[in-house]
Amino acid sequence: MIVDVSSASIAAKLFNGLVRLNDRFEVSPDIAKRWEISRNGLRYKFFLKKGVRFSNGREVKAQDFKYSFERILELKTKSPNTWVFDKVEGAKEFQKGQAKEVKGFKVADDYTFEIKLRMPFSPFLSMLTMTPAYVIPKEEAEKWGNDFASHPSGTGPFTLKNWLTNRELVLEKNEDYFDKKARVRGIVYKIIPEDLTTITEFELGNIDVISLPGSAYSKFKNNKKWNKYIMSLKGLNTYYLGMNLSRPPFNNLNLRKAVFYAIDREKILETFYEGRGRLAAGPVPDLLRKWDVKAGVNYNPEISKEIIRREGLSGVKVNMYVTADQDVIDLAEIIQAYISEVGINVNIKQLEWSAYKDAVNKGEPDMFWLSWWADYPDPENFLFPLFHSSNIGPAGNRTRYINKEVDTLIERGQNSINENDRNNFYKMAEELIIQDMPWMPFWHRTDFLIKQPWIKDYKVYPIYTMDKGIEVAIER
Repeated sequence: MIVDVSSASIAAKLFNGLVRLNDRFEVSPDIAKRWEISRNGLRYKFFLKKGVRFSNGREVKAQDFKYSFERILELKTKSPNTWVFDKVEGAKEFQKGQAKEVKGFKVADDYTFEIKLRMPFSPFLSMLTMTPAYVIPKEEAEKWGNDFASHPSGTGPFTLKNWLTNRELVLEKNEDYFDKKARVRGIVYKIIPEDLTTITEFELGNIDVISLPGSAYSKFKNNKKWNKYIMSLKGLNTYYLGMNLSRPPFNNLNLRKAVFYAIDREKILETFYEGRGRLAAGPVPDLLRKWDVKAGVNYNPEISKEIIRREGLSGVKVNMYVTADQDVIDLAEIIQAYISEVGINVNIKQLEWSAYKDAVNKGEPDMFWLSWWADYPDPENFLFPLFHSSNIGPAGNRTRYINKEVDTLIERGQNSINENDRNNFYKMAEELIIQDMPWMPFWHRTDFLIKQPWIKDYKVYPIYTMDKGIEVAIER
């Protein structure tokens, strides 16, 4: 069920997959010690390490991967992540109930697992580093059912010790972990809604690491005691203002264009956001894009007003949904002021994260503020989930954008074994998306965190699944 960064970063410490990403973004061994890929790009054969155990003590076998992957595809699971495996041979027949198992998942023996695809799919190996490709034990999943989330049994460097909803989540070191063991006894995630409380607790020494909220960035940056403990990393992400294309008023391209002209993204980035990111030219992050894109629409409120007058949309009312995070609320009010200036009335509605995510997935808001973070380092990860018409709703396409030409270009890129061809298809797809304006890309955020002096070897990772929590140490 995981589709957000916070959940996935915790899951990465509890579970493992066949493969994982190393510090160079390369796919490297995890539970699979090695693998072979056929020349035509259709067959993947994985050879598993022996002696890897779930936290319930049972050894991991190839059959566990077959079960775990089929569980994602089963309709009764209602997973929003079926797209990870839908290119596997027999996946669609299994989902429709026309087959009892997925033909493309083969258990050759206890330590050999094979996957066969219907067609070449270039990002597939990278996608196997994601949370939906983590392995779980059938007996525990079936014992706990929907409550498995509270009683997870994985193979990771940590196990779940305690979870108090909306208060804290405690992980404990797994002494039987098959790989390099963690250097700390555990990790405690504190859920603190107010930034001021978080900062106070950090300054008192009650919290070891925090993500720096915008309101506190300058305070710590300009403090000689603290600025040497600030860490930063250019993120593989895109923050955007989404518009619901499935109904009025934003099914009108001209109104979307008016919104683009109405907002000075560059000024917001440099002032409110204090330059903590790079201006986005399109949905694909600058660090992943291997092509040039044409400059989009620049700030020009007079053109925006003219479009709204011409379309007869002056005074149109729109509902903008945001989370209860103070930084997001402040940003929404800035966007509201810009858009109101050109004649669009914006009503801001705040929701806590779970309710917000549910509302956006169902298409309730006219506008919404969200971000997308790389699950794996490939431009396809910012094109297929977010803009392919098969992913409308929870799978990523929350603007409900449909363009069959874009669908085709993304698919051709996915199926291209040649990297130059692949990038060319993705380039054409992104250019069409920029023209259609389903959402307004704002920036690619640079992450800033601050740690206590006694925290050693804490690393910031651009992709959440890379962080297993095994490097960090405490030295007082």
